[in-house]
Amino acid sequence: MDTGSPTQVALTGVPVPGAGAEDVLVGPDSRVWTGTVDGAIIAVSPDGRHSERVVETGGRPLGPEWLPDGRLLVCDAVRGLLAVDVDGDGGVEELVTHVDGTAMLFTNNAAVAADGTVWFSDSSRRWGIDARKSDLVEHTRSGRLLRRDVDGTVSTVLDGVAFATGVALAKDESMVLVAELARRRIRRVRLSDGRPMAGHVVAEAGSEVEPGQDEVFVSDLPGYPDNISRGSDGLIWSAIASPPDPVLGLLQRGPQRLRDPALRLPEALKPSPQRTVRVTAHDDSGALVHDLSADATDWHMATGVREHDGRVWLGSLVEPAIARLDVPR
Repeated sequence: MDTGSPTQVALTGVPVPGAGAEDVLVGPDSRVWTGTVDGAIIAVSPDGRHSERVVETGGRPLGPEWLPDGRLLVCDAVRGLLAVDVDGDGGVEELVTHVDGTAMLFTNNAAVAADGTVWFSDSSRRWGIDARKSDLVEHTRSGRLLRRDVDGTVSTVLDGVAFATGVALAKDESMVLVAELARRRIRRVRLSDGRPMAGHVVAEAGSEVEPGQDEVFVSDLPGYPDNISRGSDGLIWSAIASPPDPVLGLLQRGPQRLRDPALRLPEALKPSPQRTVRVTAHDDSGALVHDLSADATDWHMATGVREHDGRVWLGSLVEPAIARLDVPR
């Protein structure tokens, strides 16, 4: 589903007090929330002129979402799934740190159902966020889509995901989506009463997915999808972190003897994202509605995206700023 030439739009950077504002979330008061590499949770005023460091997680906060009790759910790449009291004493509760007795290495993104059920991704069982390039080079396919029930029970919904990143729910919660970055696609699990439909079978880690286990929502995206979210317009928005890298594609398709020398390279010499700003939006059938791009000279690598009332807020894993653009009418 390579979309061809995107629509060019103007982008405005909004500095924040910290590097790596990876994802964004719009609150009920229209403040924009993000997390930075030093562990801070930051709130930005709706006009982008003021920002405040509200609390620190002590880890590396990534995907934020709201919980029904008003706390901020944070996917912390180091600490796991957290609930943060951003309006009170700043307390941080660990919701999930281990799955099946093993510590998570790379908690990434989440979506929260109306009843408080949390669907979240664990990008890799071999490499953490600081060695994320190694997971892509090795092509471990060890990511997971996980589910935390309101009673605290955690279960694996999809295994063997090739670098699991963004998670989103349909507006009617009839399906959950997870971005599979290394395969440039988004996968879908249809739900019945908030659970995978009868007959859904979990794929084993590292295996190819057989028909009937889950479905492809969209494929052949114009780059690597990072975080995804459902906007106020009901669409599923995807942050395209980088165009496809031909060297990385060759390594992933090739034999292990090609990947082993690349794994031994310093992180700086492994395939890296190109400077780009691009986001897409699809309806619940998977049809493309928006494909937007902006000049990447001063701000690049969109890893988080959130549409709110016609404005799209962006986060970046590498920039000390978030950004915004308007949806063309």
